[in-house]
Amino acid sequence: MNQNANIAIVKELMLDFARLTGLEPASAHPRRYLWTDAFAVCNYLMLYRQTNDKTYLDLGLRLVDQVHHTLGRHRDDDPRRGWISGLDEHEGERHPTRSGLRIGKQLNERKPTEPPDERLEWDQDGQYYHYLTKWMHALSCVSRVTGDPTYLCWAIELAQAAHKRFTYSLPIGGRKRMYWKMSIDLSYPLVTSMGQHDPLDGFVTYSELHVSARDFKESSLPDLKHEIADMAEICRGMGMNLATSDPLGIGGLLSDASRIVQLMIHGGFRYSRLLESVLNSAELGTEDFVIGGTLEYPAEYRLAFRELGLSIGLSAVGDILKWIDENPDLFQQKSYLHQRVEALLGYVTLKDKIEKFWRDSKNREASTWVEHREINMVMLATSLAPGGFLKIYDKGDY
Repeated sequence: MNQNANIAIVKELMLDFARLTGLEPASAHPRRYLWTDAFAVCNYLMLYRQTNDKTYLDLGLRLVDQVHHTLGRHRDDDPRRGWISGLDEHEGERHPTRSGLRIGKQLNERKPTEPPDERLEWDQDGQYYHYLTKWMHALSCVSRVTGDPTYLCWAIELAQAAHKRFTYSLPIGGRKRMYWKMSIDLSYPLVTSMGQHDPLDGFVTYSELHVSARDFKESSLPDLKHEIADMAEICRGMGMNLATSDPLGIGGLLSDASRIVQLMIHGGFRYSRLLESVLNSAELGTEDFVIGGTLEYPAEYRLAFRELGLSIGLSAVGDILKWIDENPDLFQQKSYLHQRVEALLGYVTLKDKIEKFWRDSKNREASTWVEHREINMVMLATSLAPGGFLKIYDKGDY
C-alpha cells in the first residue's frame, strides 16, 4: 500500500482509539494503559507532522495530560488518594511523573503481605520499567515536535524516579541488577527477576533524553549522567545476552538499534560495539521466529500486538543501513554491521505479511484481536506509519 493509503488507515485507527478509550469525547473515567498510550502519542505526533492538522497534536497533548492524571494518581478502588508521589495537588501538577506511572492493569496491585500468584500478576497493577521507558521516549518526542522542554523535563524526572527504585545492588560484590515490576508507589518489588532487555532499553532511552536536553540548551533540565553510567554497568554485567525469538522483543531490539544509530550520528552515543550485539541478536532471533512458523497459524492462535512489534522494528532496517553507509567514519567494523543489516533486510517482507494479515477484517474478529483491541489498533497504526515512533531526529517524512 502507498503512504497516503496507510495514513488514511492510521487516521481511522487513531480516531477510533480516542473514542474507545475516553480521550475524545473526554470521559470522566478513561481507559488508560501506559504502553499503548506511549505509542499512541507518537502516532498522533506523526499525523500532525504529516497533515499539519492541529487536531492530532491536540489529541496527543490531551492524551499526555490524561495519562498523567489517571496513571500518575492512585486508582479509584484504592483507599489512597491523589498523586502516587504523595505531592500536593499543585506540586503534583508541576511534577506528574516524579514517582513513576501506573501500568493501568484491570486489578489492583498485590499487597506486600499477599502471596504471589504468577497467573494473577499479569492482570494486577503496579509499574513496569519497560513501559516507563516507552513513556519517556513519547514525552521526549512531544518536546521535539512542540519545542516545549516541559515534557522532556517530565521524561527526565521519570527516568530518575524509575532508576532509583528499579535498580539495586547485590549484597555480595555490589553488582547492580533491576527489578521487573514494582508496586504502584515504587516502595516494594512485585516481580524480582530482571527483564532481558530492560537495561538496554534504559541505557538507550536515558541517552536519548540526555542528548535531547543538550539540544534544548536548558540548564534547568536535570542531568542523567549518573543513571547512564549505572545502566552501562548493568549492560556489561549481563554480557549482552539479548537474543530472543519473541517477535515483540525482536522488534524492540531493532527499534533500539535505530535509536543507537541516530544517537551516534547526532554525537550522543559512543558504544558502537553495542550496536553490533543488538543487530546480531535481532538477526538470530528473527531466524528462530521464522523457523517457528507461527505466522502460518490462524488468528485465534496469534497475538497481533507482538507480531506488530516485530513489524515496527523491521521498518527501521532500511534506514539503519542507509545511515551506516552515509556515515562510514562513525561505525567501527562497518563491513560486519553492513552484513548484519543486509541479512535483516531479507526478513523485511515479514512486515508486509504481518500487516496484510491484521488489516484483514476477518482476522480482527478473532478473540485474540478483540481481547486486546486497543493495543492491537495502536500497534497496527504504528507499523503502517512508524516514523513518529522510530525517528528521533529526522525532520523529513514520517
